[in-house]
Amino acid sequence: MLSPLADKLRPDCIEDIVGQEHILGKNKMLRNIVESNQIPNMIFYGPPGTGKTTLAQIISNKTNLTLKKLNATTASIQDIKDILSSIDTFMAPNGILLYLDEIQYFNKKQQQSLLEFLENGKITLIASTTENPYFYIYNALLSRAVVFEFKKVSVSEIIKVLKRSIDKLNEENTYETIVKDEALKDLAQLSGGDVRRALNLLELCFLSSVKKENKKIIDKELTSQISDFGAIDYEREGDQHYDLLSAFQKSMRGSDPDAAIYYLARLLSAGDLISACRRLMVCAAEDVGLAYPQILPIVKSCVDIAQNVGLPEARIPLADAVVLVSISPKSNSSYKGINSAMEDIKNGEVYAVPRHLKNIHCDSRDIKSSDIVGYKYPHDYKDHWINQQYLPDEIKDKIYYEFGDNKVENSFKKFSRKIGQK
Repeated sequence: MLSPLADKLRPDCIEDIVGQEHILGKNKMLRNIVESNQIPNMIFYGPPGTGKTTLAQIISNKTNLTLKKLNATTASIQDIKDILSSIDTFMAPNGILLYLDEIQYFNKKQQQSLLEFLENGKITLIASTTENPYFYIYNALLSRAVVFEFKKVSVSEIIKVLKRSIDKLNEENTYETIVKDEALKDLAQLSGGDVRRALNLLELCFLSSVKKENKKIIDKELTSQISDFGAIDYEREGDQHYDLLSAFQKSMRGSDPDAAIYYLARLLSAGDLISACRRLMVCAAEDVGLAYPQILPIVKSCVDIAQNVGLPEARIPLADAVVLVSISPKSNSSYKGINSAMEDIKNGEVYAVPRHLKNIHCDSRDIKSSDIVGYKYPHDYKDHWINQQYLPDEIKDKIYYEFGDNKVENSFKKFSRKIGQK
């Protein structure tokens, strides 16, 4: 069985790793650590195909430690015990370098089983994860390791790798493979910053291209046929999912319809209609709110239409709603009000409802006449308002809602002051 192109081209020295200049460039921290051969416990965090596993293998080749590999998606406690049992034996006389891939899938007990050996230095841990380690790795383990973030590789850097891989293909075959510049750019862009994916896509093009006159030519026409295999870089769970949703809402909140439409397209291209609809409705209520109260039923109608017609047509009413939310005036006054009230309740400010607001009748036998403070029905008074206390005595002067500075709330504020409420 032939090895995948990505494995054939896996770098064996730091200089051949593309991207990650912020940690692997000359005189950068991680590079200096690797070159010193004094390897601490480390956690490599970043998207797939950015060099995490490759760097771990390069480090293992530079040390005299015995390399052990585990993938947390399939490893068990017994696998860990088997590795630990080889410490201080002829199988690992100088200690163990444990490369633990996808560490976020290890539970607390599995992670804790490593702590003693990390403390005494008999295991050097290099763990990799595609998820934020501060959310998925327990503090006891985090405190014993240094976290390095790997970032998606740029298009220009991926093109460099693709050109090297083309040379490799030409070395292995008796015919020439030619990749047009536009096709190279397509492959790099379709990879989504993942070098492994870029090489797999190139290999797919190579295998599917037809040899003519002792040449294989990969052009834009061919790369366009595989766009469906590489265009969507999205996971329904994990950091990327929440990063996209965050960017989507923040773009609408920031009144940038172009960015909001772009992130909507990213979500819908991945088929994530539900998340897009949910975040859109939240944004309409949270960020537009009382500055344009009519937006809530409008957005809800657009969402209903989108869910009824489904994709791809759902993009049309959702685009209408996203643009409307983006260009509408903004107010988070009610959002801030409810957050403040919730925080007070969380802190224990839970008091008895004032007597005159309780659901009781004045003729109840267990109520003394001296205890009755009458409730005043606002509709019986001018402007349908009468001054009376609604909050509990302990927080009777507390203010949760402050009028926002926009046309609608300013008109409400004017009315409120007219009747003497605020």
